[in-house]
Amino acid sequence: MGTRSIWLPSTGQELEDAESPLLEDSKSTTGGKGLNGTSTGAQNGVMLSPTTAGSPGGNHRRGHGIRSGIGSRGSSYEDLEAGDGEKPSKQARSRNTAFVSGLAYCVSSCGMILLNKTVLSGYGLKAGISLMFYQNVISVILVYLFKLTGTITTEPVSWRLIKVWFPVNCLFVGMLVTSTYSLKFMNVAMVTILKNVTNLITACGEIYFFNKHHNSKVWGSLGLMLISAISGGITDLSFDAVGYAWQILNCFCTSAYSLRLRKVMDLAKQRTVSGNLNEFSMVLLNNLLSIPLGLALILIFESDVLSMPALKIPMFWVVATMSGVLGLAISFTSMWFLHQTSPTTHSLVGSLNKIPLSLAGIVLFEVPTSAPNMMSIFFGLFAGVMFARAKMMP
Repeated sequence: MGTRSIWLPSTGQELEDAESPLLEDSKSTTGGKGLNGTSTGAQNGVMLSPTTAGSPGGNHRRGHGIRSGIGSRGSSYEDLEAGDGEKPSKQARSRNTAFVSGLAYCVSSCGMILLNKTVLSGYGLKAGISLMFYQNVISVILVYLFKLTGTITTEPVSWRLIKVWFPVNCLFVGMLVTSTYSLKFMNVAMVTILKNVTNLITACGEIYFFNKHHNSKVWGSLGLMLISAISGGITDLSFDAVGYAWQILNCFCTSAYSLRLRKVMDLAKQRTVSGNLNEFSMVLLNNLLSIPLGLALILIFESDVLSMPALKIPMFWVVATMSGVLGLAISFTSMWFLHQTSPTTHSLVGSLNKIPLSLAGIVLFEVPTSAPNMMSIFFGLFAGVMFARAKMMP
């Protein structure tokens, strides 16, 4: 059974997980490929590609379809390799589409993290919760616009569904807030490496909550990730204890969100009109319910946000808005890319995508570094690729 990725579009982080029982609907409706999409994580999201592979949001197109403009599955990457009697020109077009979708996926996921870092550090914004709140509002508006145009369909938001989803949404907000503050105090490369610790916490949680066991290669790669995170922190010339504390807390929040989401999924489906909960519905739920929570947190911790100098800079609003748009774009491009290829290709590209992201973060933000620190970073990125490969093996 292949590995699937779950994106947290708001944070741009990705977790790896395989063979989640919640993905069976997705596999049956997409030719065994599964479906993923969200990040941050990010922002908009549900674990669609992530942090964390095997999309809990994979209950796609059963009973009612998602009329998505991101492309239909058509033929898989494996079909292209086999030829399947297709003409060379059709194969070439399909390969070009796969390349374009993969490029869009990489650009949107890297772009969101870099833009968030620019907003938080470049403009000196001290209100991470307010940034999350603004991005959530942007995401909700965009989802409703797509829904009005008939591009996507979402489940009606009812009180029965909200009651089930609200607890997991609290973890989602905690994940976003901690991710925002860790990115503010830490450089992009080290944030990327330390996020790998989430995989270790999630793997332990799977054993405790789901009695799921992993092979030696998975544990070996997780061990390498942990060593990389520790050595990277020791050699980090821009070490900030506050940032590291936020990031460690983010790892636990992200893992808790991932594990809790799997338990809530089946119950939430029973509270919907159609008996299903597609990815776009989960994106809408997460962002919509995050707005009142975010507003309450702003009133408590960031009541002076309107007086902050960054808000008076027009370009700040352009960058902040683009980061919110890219957060939602991760969901679309991730699903589009997966439709054109396979979970295996998607997972590997997601892992490899962290390499240019880390380098771009170091170069663009002029992060002071050293040879030992760079070795730790690349060691961690290599461990991430090995982890993705290990999860794909039976």
